Amino acid sequence: MPDPTPPGPLLTMTGMTKQYPGCLANDHVSLTVERNQIHALLGENGAGKSTLVKTIYGVVKPDAGEIVWEGRKVAIQNPRHAQRLGIGMVFQHFSLFEALTVTENIALGLASANDRIGLRDRIVRISNEYGLPLDPARMVHDLSVGERQRIEIVRCLLQNPKLLIMDEPTSVLTPSEVQKLFVTLRRLAAEGCSILYISHKLQEVRSLCSHATIMRLGRTVGTCAPAEKSVKELAEIMINMPLNVLAPRPHAARAAPPRLVLDKLTIRSPHYFGSGLENISLSLAGGEILGIAGIAGNGQSELMDALSGEILADRPESVLIDGVAAGHMGPHDRRRLHACFVPEERNGHAAVPTMTLSQNAFLSGFTRQALVRFGTIDTKKTSAFATNIIKRFDVRTTGPNAQARSLSGGNLQKFLVGREILQNPAVLVINQPTWGVDAGAALAIHEAIVALAQAGAAVMIISQDLDEIFALADRIAVIAGGHVSPPIPMRDATIESIGRLMGGRTATLEEMATAR
Repeated sequence: MPDPTPPGPLLTMTGMTKQYPGCLANDHVSLTVERNQIHALLGENGAGKSTLVKTIYGVVKPDAGEIVWEGRKVAIQNPRHAQRLGIGMVFQHFSLFEALTVTENIALGLASANDRIGLRDRIVRISNEYGLPLDPARMVHDLSVGERQRIEIVRCLLQNPKLLIMDEPTSVLTPSEVQKLFVTLRRLAAEGCSILYISHKLQEVRSLCSHATIMRLGRTVGTCAPAEKSVKELAEIMINMPLNVLAPRPHAARAAPPRLVLDKLTIRSPHYFGSGLENISLSLAGGEILGIAGIAGNGQSELMDALSGEILADRPESVLIDGVAAGHMGPHDRRRLHACFVPEERNGHAAVPTMTLSQNAFLSGFTRQALVRFGTIDTKKTSAFATNIIKRFDVRTTGPNAQARSLSGGNLQKFLVGREILQNPAVLVINQPTWGVDAGAALAIHEAIVALAQAGAAVMIISQDLDEIFALADRIAVIAGGHVSPPIPMRDATIESIGRLMGGRTATLEEMATAR
């Protein structure tokens, strides 16, 4: 790994400033990362973290500020320049081609032909040496999400980085995979590679990181040793106000009639490397929250599309909404039955990036909110609907005329969840409710989901975040390989047993019955 270097900080940033139209993303930000340090970069959604790390990696050019790398002032021109300096980055969303092998994907990320000499053997050596085993000949579409993340990390390690930036690296991993990743990161730090770690999972930050820089509204507001703060204290520093805790609620007794029923739902995935659904049967009552846990790529997207009507079922009776056979209905007709949906992909699926928030509010709300009058869009009412979402869910934006792409990921997520919940659905299906969302925003979304269920709606949350499911759900099922396990009450589930099911290992009845 990196050669020994003279003492002093590895990276120092001062006065970093970046202005976008209507948004000062970074306002004279300062950051210092020491050598051999695992350093967290914390902040609520829209705090400016992504802009700052993209500046370090050469994706964004700052308007002002100074970067000192290993004691020398530098202007990082692009990612290739960053890599030559010894900076690697693993983004939250992987940049892999599923039709290529592990070796071919890694080769695409290397700067020169010389870097590809003996690549297969180097992949085997590095991946095994750091506990990230990979088969260079495997096709990416055959790999789990955890294995795909290994590819991204090994690709960075092959470039001998002195700084490794990781953006929400555990959002798609099982608990056991998280622990294995932490072992690798601690070893890298011990050998001289500093880690800049971005995560909204504050308990993980406390466990892993020795130091943290906290951002708020584009500015640096403090530093701390995470282990010396509680999760609540860290969250309160980030949002600059007391953080309430989601109050425990009695689990639904399922005495109410079912509002969503799946009867032997079987579909083929329309995606070449997707996962079809096999013989899924579930019943979800009014007032109940059902959690669907699983590792990404096991049929979650197909389940969401089959429920929303983007993929039609083989039989109308495969999907029942309030007793009405809806398997052959498209999204519009299912919304007429008082069902609403929040898909996983924010930009391009749940929202059109180039459209305004008002226009995006209209796209799913025009029927249930009566936003069309005499065949034309009621722009005043549509704008009021969007404004209400912004206000109720504290969406940080310039207003209803802002384009969706101008919002941070977390703020757009709040808007999209709010858009569906404020339509007061009888059935709500939501995929990854709080992916990439800060603690304050996650609490607001969780409270809104609970309130909707308490009002009598049937809610299904599909999530890779077990903590989220355990906090919200009355029952939990696991999706793996297009199959869904029988739901069990939360009182009979443990994170360990569910994690094993997510990883493809069948838990015993005794394990599933172990109290939390």
